[in-house]
Amino acid sequence: QLHLTMSEKTKLTKSLEMVQKELQEKESEMKREISEYKDRLLQAEKEHQDALTEANRKNEAEIEAYQDKMNSLEQFISSQKLEIEHLKSNKEELNNSLKEANQTLGELLKTKVR
Repeated sequence: QLHLTMSEKTKLTKSLEMVQKELQEKESEMKREISEYKDRLLQAEKEHQDALTEANRKNEAEIEAYQDKMNSLEQFISSQKLEIEHLKSNKEELNNSLKEANQTLGELLKTKVR
């Protein structure tokens, strides 16, 4: 009976050792997989951050280009407004000169007719 019990104990001990070894191997494999997933996650996060940074850089460059274009157009509009005011002033001066010339011509014609 003792011999049978000792034999069974030995078998159970070996079985337990095999189960423990399997568990250790599975644990090691799971740790390796977790490590791989963490590395992949870090890489994905880095790529995502790089893409965001690049997109932000492009957007800022576009905004700056549009801002420059808008400033340029505002300056052009301002210069056109000044030119229009200048032309209006010249037109008024020419109209006044034309009125004076017509009056003078009218007076000269009256004088000539007499």
